[in-house]
Amino acid sequence: MDLRAGIVVAMAPSYADLADTDRALAPEECAELACAAAARIDADGLARAGSGSFELLWRNEYSEAWLNTWWEARDTGFHDHGGSCVGVFVIEGRAANEALTVGGPRRISSYGAGESFAFRADGIHRMDHEAGAVTVHVYSPPISSIGHYELVEGELRRTAGPADEGSPPSPQLHAALGNV
Repeated sequence: MDLRAGIVVAMAPSYADLADTDRALAPEECAELACAAAARIDADGLARAGSGSFELLWRNEYSEAWLNTWWEARDTGFHDHGGSCVGVFVIEGRAANEALTVGGPRRISSYGAGESFAFRADGIHRMDHEAGAVTVHVYSPPISSIGHYELVEGELRRTAGPADEGSPPSPQLHAALGNV
């Protein structure tokens, strides 16, 4: 806290020590960093207007971290991280992670407040955030682009998107996999 002219000003937490690494991280290390970053976030102080948002906490040569707040339910659709692994920590609410599987049962894992998970750099997955989910995602290396997957005229297509934009749902692919 900073006192200026008798006014208390909340200081944004610093993540410099967490971001200070000299190499790319493994998925489990990303999950550990997501947990450490989440511990510095004042969840009660988050603005809870609108559908939600994502805020960059840090980005450097080896990793980046995002605070995601979803006040309305949010399906990311099937996507990849362009070769970056991810670790996720759930601060509030619930978030489910589903790997893209073909010809077998769905692989969905659901996580609640205080839980974390990691996902490989070469995987394709989707996240389904319940309304009110607050999560921290740490990627290594930083995401250069996000690949969005959808069925177009019966063919699986990947469309590259910017690293700092949310990925859209994949309703055709979701339905084709029997995930109604």
